[in-house]
Order: sequence, then C-alpha cells, then structure tokens
Amino acid sequence: MQRIVAGITTLEQHLETVKGKREVYRPPSCPHCGIKLLCQHGYYYRKADRRVQRPSLNPVPICRYRCGGCRRTCSRLPECIAPRRWYDWSVQQNSLSARLDGLPVGGGGDDGQPAVRSTARWWAWLQARGPIFAFSLRCRFRELGRASDFTGFWRQVFATLGLPRAMAWLDREMSVP
Repeated sequence: MQRIVAGITTLEQHLETVKGKREVYRPPSCPHCGIKLLCQHGYYYRKADRRVQRPSLNPVPICRYRCGGCRRTCSRLPECIAPRRWYDWSVQQNSLSARLDGLPVGGGGDDGQPAVRSTARWWAWLQARGPIFAFSLRCRFRELGRASDFTGFWRQVFATLGLPRAMAWLDREMSVP
C-alpha cells in the first residue's frame, strides 16, 4: 500500500484537503487483507510542524480508515510528512544536502534543527538504502542516470525532484523509511 499521498506538499495544503477532500487519503484497499471496503474512522493527531516560528499548526489531523473485513485501521500521509520520522522530508533533505557538501550538520535539537544523532542516522539510512533507491529512481527518471557517483546522484535528485517527491514516488515501489 502506498503510505504517501503525492502532491500534497505543505501542511497548510494538507489541512485544507482534510477539511474538504478527505477521500484523497482513502487507500484503494486494506493493506492487511486486501478488501476494498474502507470507511472513514476518525483521525489521529500527529506533531508535524517543527518550524520555530509561531503559531504552530500542531497537532495535525491524519485521516484513519477502518476495514470492513478485518476491522483493522490504516492511514496515509501527505507528501510533506515523512512516515515514522520526527522531521519532514524537506528538513532531512537540507541536512543530507549539507552532508553531501561536507558541511557540519545538526545542532542540539532544541532550536527546531535536528540533532547531530538524527542527521547521522539519516545519513546511514541513505547510504544503506541509496543503491536500491538509485536503481528505482534511475529506471523511472532517465536524467538521473547521468550522475556517476553517490554524491552526484543525490545532489541531482535534490535539485530536480527533491527528497519529498522522490520518496513519494519510491513509496509506490517499496517501503521507504
């Protein structure tokens, strides 16, 4: 099941979609049993706005759906919120981009910036999953095939697609985080 709904790139856009067009988030079928009978089952709330400026948009509602067959619930996230991650894709892209450029990244985590441990974990994740991600992205986006090394490839992904869109596309093919 696709856990990421592509095209919803900001939290503001997500909030408008939840108010007006919740059906965008409805999965095509249950990820657990495959039945296509999913009913809206309320929301759960998640912290997604890590910006330092105020007012904050937290907590952000995430639509839940319940399967009529197995009775389990599932949900899908907008492109701007990373599944199972504290920070959104754009913050991760900024940190990874700085790491690609050899700049020091991370802070104490108190000022809205990710901690050094978080950026190190994201870097290790990208290095471990990078070859599989690169293969899938190169198959879909031919222009990415021109980059010969790891650093050049990810710089090109960040410049052309951006990490949020790349991860939304990869989520169709495999489990991302």
